[in-house]
Order: sequence, then C-alpha cells, then structure tokens
Amino acid sequence: MNGIFLAIVLVAFLTAAFFQLRHGPAEEGEDTPMEALSTAMVESAGGAVELAIGLIGVMTLFLGLMKVAEAGGMLTIIAKLIRPLMVRLFPEVPGNHPAMGAMILNFSANALGLGNAATPFGIRAMQELDKLNPRKGTASDSMALFLAINTSSITLLPTGVIALRAAAGSTSPAAILPTTLFATVCATIAAICAAKFYRRFFPIENYPIREHEDPAAGVGQQQTQAEEEEALPDSASDAYPGWVSALALLAILSLIPLSIIYGRVIAPWIIPGLMVFFLGFGVLRGVRIYEVFVEGAKDGFQVAVRIIPYLVAILVAVGMFRASGAMDVMVGTIGVWTERIGLPAEALPMALLRPLSGSGAYGILASIINDPSIGPDSYTGILVSTLQGSTETTFYVLAVYFGAIQVKRIRHTLAAALTADMVAVAAAVVICLTLFGVVVSQ
Repeated sequence: MNGIFLAIVLVAFLTAAFFQLRHGPAEEGEDTPMEALSTAMVESAGGAVELAIGLIGVMTLFLGLMKVAEAGGMLTIIAKLIRPLMVRLFPEVPGNHPAMGAMILNFSANALGLGNAATPFGIRAMQELDKLNPRKGTASDSMALFLAINTSSITLLPTGVIALRAAAGSTSPAAILPTTLFATVCATIAAICAAKFYRRFFPIENYPIREHEDPAAGVGQQQTQAEEEEALPDSASDAYPGWVSALALLAILSLIPLSIIYGRVIAPWIIPGLMVFFLGFGVLRGVRIYEVFVEGAKDGFQVAVRIIPYLVAILVAVGMFRASGAMDVMVGTIGVWTERIGLPAEALPMALLRPLSGSGAYGILASIINDPSIGPDSYTGILVSTLQGSTETTFYVLAVYFGAIQVKRIRHTLAAALTADMVAVAAAVVICLTLFGVVVSQ
C-alpha cells in the first residue's frame, strides 16, 4: 500500500506540474492547476472526516445488530449447516480434526461479515492444517483451497458497504445485496474450481518433505501454538443432517434468480427487515437484545473512528488524482475500451486496488460514491459497491495466513485467488448491468 499511495500522489503532482507549465498566466479568478491541486487536497481531507462522522451512526447500527445475531448463536447455526459440505470439499482433512472446525467457524463468520471474528479462526485453521502437512513451508492442497475460498469473500451481508452507502446519501443503501450475493457466489464457485484445477500444475509431490524448515524453530513454534490454542466452540464439531444443509444451500442459490427478478421491489424492505429479523432472532434465543445491541454499537463507533486516518490518506490521494487531470487522462484513454464491457473507467481504480489493499479500496469506494457526478445510486456507484462487498484483499489475506505458519511456497494459491477475483469483477458487471445498467443513469 505504501507504493500505491506514493504512486498516486506522484502521478497527480507530475500531471498537475505538466499542465501548470503549459497553462501560462492565469486569468483573474481562475485557478492554476497547482492551485486546484492544493484546494482539492484540503477539501478532500475535510471531506474524509465528515464522511467518517456520518458513517458512525450507521456503522454502530449494523454492528449492534450483528452482535445480537452473534450472541443468539447464528454463527453456530451456519457452522452446523455448512459442515456436511466442508467434509466433501476437504477430503484430506479428517471430519473431527480441529482444522475442520476452525475452517467452518471462519467461513461462518465471513458469511455474516464478522471480519474480526473470522481472522482468528482462519489463523487457527492454518495452524491446524499445518499439523497435517508433511511438507512444512509448502502450502498443502487444503491450505490453497481454504485461502482461495477466503479471498472470494463469501459475505452474505456486506454491512460495512451498506453503511458507507447510507452515509453517502443513498436512497436505497441495501440495493447491493442482490448484486453482491450473485457476485460472491460466482467468485466462491470459481475459487473452488480454480484451486482443484490448478493444483495439477503444481504437484505436491514435487516439493520436499520436511518436518520443519529449522528443527529448533519448529519445536518452538509447536510450543507457542500449544500455549496459544484454546478449545473451539462445540459448533465446530456439530452438524445438521445432510438434507438440511442441502435445503439451506438451495435456498441461498434460489435467492439469486429471485433477486434478479424482484431486486428493485425488495430493496426498500431489506434494512427494516434485517433489523426486525435480527432482533426477533435474539429474542427467540433469549438474548438481552438492548444490552447486547449497545455493546456491539460501541464497537461500531470505535471502528468508524479508527478508519478516519485511512480515509484521509486515500481520499486526499484520490482527490489529487482527480484535480490534477490524471483521472481525465485515464478515463479518456482506457474508458473507451472498458465502457464496452460495462466497466466504467471511474471504477477501474476500485477493481485494480481491491485485491491489494482493503483500506485503499474502501477509500476509493468512498471517493466514488461521494462524487456528485457519480453518486451511490448510479450504475458506477452500485458497481463499485458490489465489488467491495464481493471481493477480498487477496494479498493481505495470503500474507497474514501464510505468515502465521511460515509458508513460503504457496503453489497455486495466488493463481486460484486471482481467478476468483476476476470472476467476481465479471459477475458484478453482469448483474449490475442486468439490474441497473439501463434504468439507473450516471
């Protein structure tokens, strides 16, 4: 992210300098390119803080609701539903092994948008998978598949994106739920197929069997893991009958055509319906919904405040990029080609930056949907919102999870993850064109 941030600023400065030198003397009341660049920097910094303040209320609402769902055991229910499928996806992992339980909980937390809960389970899953891996330092087939699915962003409820759209003044912030569901399902299926297909080009047998890269370090790592390990929740080893899981999967898949046909009709009902559903679920599960909601809302407040520095950095850089004229040059050069396939040039930075940096992509999304010429409810605004909700920060995920177990040879993991990213972009374009490409204008 350091290089990307510096590159955006340098390109903006050099572009503005080029136009400044060509500009000549400014007329009275007219800003020179450098003056416009300075003004954009100050205004973007102030706008980033205003955006974060507006985001606080919506973020606290959604994280409060998610806390109620988590306290009511929704994570447990999802874990039990997906266990029969997981056993078939990962035949190399024993069904009762802690690795299977940790992966199930990781996917369940991701599905609910509980990123803070998903990451610890994901790291635990990688540690347990490493115990089954005789080739230390080399990614096993199960590791590659697990991370490919993770980077496909199996999020069914993109609360953060909905909150940002609401803060940007969207009249239907939850309109992206159907598009996100379609794109994330396509990306997850692509991740599974790609991981299964690419592994034949990176045979695990070609890599040496080593108990540890460094015997002394390996013993220390085992001791550290043993000290840090905690018992997984009971939901990690329980499962509903296979037919129940099959029905649940069919129900999720059936939402895709229904959302395409009736997406515009149900969009206004989604946010009020979610609030009633989560609170009702909490009441039925015996949760003290008010106290738990407030506890979750506190986390939402802290999250919204914590992202202010990231928003300021990215929005200032993007503001400079726009004000310098570099954005116009890019739009004029690339937009001619990408517009033909439904990907506006304004959305290109989002598509390119999302696999590299979560905070950077979040800032790009904020700058796009807060641009008065685009807005959150235009085709471009809905497309970039869908990209944010249906893709993941691929390189960050690989760095964190592989770094936790010191894997250096990742085999086909990156190829599978990037394939899922490309499919997610293509699926987002298709579904957004289908639902919003004609009626919603830019």
